[in-house]
Amino acid sequence: MITKERVLEVLRDVKDPEINRSLVELNMIRDIEIVGDKVSLLVVLTISGCPLRAKIEQDVTEALKKLGAKEVELRMGSMTDEERAALSAQLRGGQAAKAATGQMQPLNPILSKESPTRFIAITSGKGGVGKSTVTVNLAVALARLGKKVGIIDADIYGFSVPDMMNIEQRPTVIGEVILPIEQFGVKVMSMGFFVEDNSPIIWRGPMLGKMLRNFFSEVHWGEDLDYMILDLPPGTGDMALDVHTMIPQSKEIVVTTPHATAAFVAARAGAMAIRTGHELLGVVENMSWYEAKDGSKEYVFGRGGGAKLAEQLATELLAQVPLGQPDNHPAEPDYSPSVYKEQSPIGQIYRELAERVIAKCESTVSK
Repeated sequence: MITKERVLEVLRDVKDPEINRSLVELNMIRDIEIVGDKVSLLVVLTISGCPLRAKIEQDVTEALKKLGAKEVELRMGSMTDEERAALSAQLRGGQAAKAATGQMQPLNPILSKESPTRFIAITSGKGGVGKSTVTVNLAVALARLGKKVGIIDADIYGFSVPDMMNIEQRPTVIGEVILPIEQFGVKVMSMGFFVEDNSPIIWRGPMLGKMLRNFFSEVHWGEDLDYMILDLPPGTGDMALDVHTMIPQSKEIVVTTPHATAAFVAARAGAMAIRTGHELLGVVENMSWYEAKDGSKEYVFGRGGGAKLAEQLATELLAQVPLGQPDNHPAEPDYSPSVYKEQSPIGQIYRELAERVIAKCESTVSK
């Protein structure tokens, strides 16, 4: 027999896909009515234009049919301003926003010393070496290995992560809390979500630091991320300094190409990490070679830059990634222009890179 109690019980396992909390816990299931084997109820969404409305409807319907309902009737509503404000405060951990008093808002708990989240900044000395490609594919590879991963696209002027991961929707905003977009099992936040028509960003340094701070104070990352990957702007400018100051526990990976000049410039970014007390996980050499159809390797950008840089920074060469293009088709349901398939040769290189990163980061904790 279907009862209200059993309906609530089965729906406790249905989560809001953006907040990752039970619909029942969030008080989104209301006005349950049961007539025989027909169940009708009201689902109260966080906002009226919730981008994942269809997913929530499907999950609720499937859960009720497994319970034994032959007919399910869902009415969709949205929270009031007061309810959204209460939820916003709840997601912030009960800490009210201090903007009205002019005080700085508290940072996300994942920045605390007690947080289990490991921060990895992906940096380079110059642009065009594939730093964002490494960021995206490392994050996805970590997620494929069962890790809970987030990306902050901190390259404010040159943001590219949303396009590389084929993210077209905008984040949901609940009160003063922003929910990151999840793609390929990775939570993503980028300046690109807030810019219209690829407009240029014309900001001074202090504003960049404020935006990075907002990515922590206003974004609900949850409390269970294993890894947060930061895609930093190239060079050693304001954003890199802000990361070093705000996240002293962050580790770094330096991306370069085999070209001697690129490695020479990248050494500055690595030296900055060392001076500010950040641990270098190692170097990733991108565009290492081009593999011809006959299997031979052509070293288009020279050889040895990554190994030389790793030696200069007293760290290790974590991976060499050849030139390539993901074999992805726009008609595929999980299409992305820049994420390599897991079983592809380059996808396997990124998997091995992720395994090495996990070994280095988690062995440090266990010592």
